[in-house]
Amino acid sequence: MSEPGSGSESAAQPASARRPRPRDPDCIFCRIVAGELPSDRVHEDDAMIAIRDIAPRSPTHILLVPREHIPSAADLTAADGPLLGALFQTAAMLAAREGIAERGYRVVTNIGQWGGQSVDHLHFHLMGGRAFTWPPG
Repeated sequence: MSEPGSGSESAAQPASARRPRPRDPDCIFCRIVAGELPSDRVHEDDAMIAIRDIAPRSPTHILLVPREHIPSAADLTAADGPLLGALFQTAAMLAAREGIAERGYRVVTNIGQWGGQSVDHLHFHLMGGRAFTWPPG
């Protein structure tokens, strides 16, 4: 482990020790998080908001969006572990509340153009209410 002040950052540094990522004023999700654009919010807390997708691909289709601007899952670090835990805990809670937990649901994030990412702000799709096939796409 690095000594404090050595210039090396520990991969396991707490989220409070890392620099906050700046908001992107051109990002549609940053604008939704800030309340500048309307959304159908189903959950919000200090770490994230959850909104209904405007073009749902399943009977239940909710987006879990961190309040902090993180371009994609490829930009996550070990310090983001607590955020990821909170996102998945919230997904499970929403799945139960939406009545899709018992039969199963899908949680997915897309990375980059070929991965299907259409908004460069990390978000997870919580989808359920119908059977899904594998492989997706």
